[in-house]
Amino acid sequence: MGIWLIDADVLAGGRFRVSALAETIAAIRVLTGERPNRPGQLVRPAQSRAAFQNRLAADPAGRAFVRAALLPTWLADFLCAPPLDDEPAFDDELRRIRTTPAAALRADLADDDPVLDVPDLPDRIADLLDWVWTEAIEPDWPRRVRAFEADVIARTRRLSGSGWASALDDLRPGMRWLGEGRLRINAYDYPPRDLTQGELLFIPVTGARGWVGWRRPNRYSIVYPCAGALAEGRRTAPGALGRLIGPARATLLSLLDDPMSTTQLVAVTGFALGSVGDHLKVLLDAQLVRRRRAGRSVLYYRTADGDRLARAATGGEPQPRPRP
Repeated sequence: MGIWLIDADVLAGGRFRVSALAETIAAIRVLTGERPNRPGQLVRPAQSRAAFQNRLAADPAGRAFVRAALLPTWLADFLCAPPLDDEPAFDDELRRIRTTPAAALRADLADDDPVLDVPDLPDRIADLLDWVWTEAIEPDWPRRVRAFEADVIARTRRLSGSGWASALDDLRPGMRWLGEGRLRINAYDYPPRDLTQGELLFIPVTGARGWVGWRRPNRYSIVYPCAGALAEGRRTAPGALGRLIGPARATLLSLLDDPMSTTQLVAVTGFALGSVGDHLKVLLDAQLVRRRRAGRSVLYYRTADGDRLARAATGGEPQPRPRP
């Protein structure tokens, strides 16, 4: 899987898509302790991890499934399969697993534990995934979707200005556009995979790394980390900073760890477009933020003074970072 061969038609037809199942799988990696909790993933990570471990303790098949399906550098293929167009919701994606023969799922698991040799394995796996979705993801799903939509808006605009090569290079760690229709997915020495005549989906998650998947014969996906501050969703303004410059302006300033457009800020915060524009003008006049054009977008970012103010309000030390 190291190199994917992608022609111009496949790239032109590439689409962004939100997947509740992909977000659930990303959360399991945090619940097991394999991955650190990234901002925007688990609202109460310690409580969620404890509840998950209690759930596994009472479910030997579920425990064996997690051990056999989610390795540090590998996921079971049936967990990576991209959703079809008629699978818009979590239950639709989960139905695919419930209706897969137990033998097919068993063959895709990297463990010979006999506890997995049960006829109702699809339902046991689906029930565990449903528990994670219900307990850790669903209550917060609308906020996550807003963050994903903001990320998609930013990347779509970047595509229009810089093209696919620029957009793909930083989509997920280890992935690089090599030119001449070659996309390096990872550094593993696998035979090239030809995506000619294929469909390609790009799926954001709050996880830190992502993965790739396919659904034979011709549907492929790249699951990638939602960019920077966008993964944090709606952030509460620091109290002291909110009292100083107002809670809305403090929220906007605290979100600008990475450059963002007004459209992105609206999607993440839920503030009205006019309100965001008015507050950004005040921050500009106060020289706490600056702006620059990127393609058709205008991106806002903190100045050094804005950095110091934002970090002092949260008790952090100012860290130098590259300017746009």
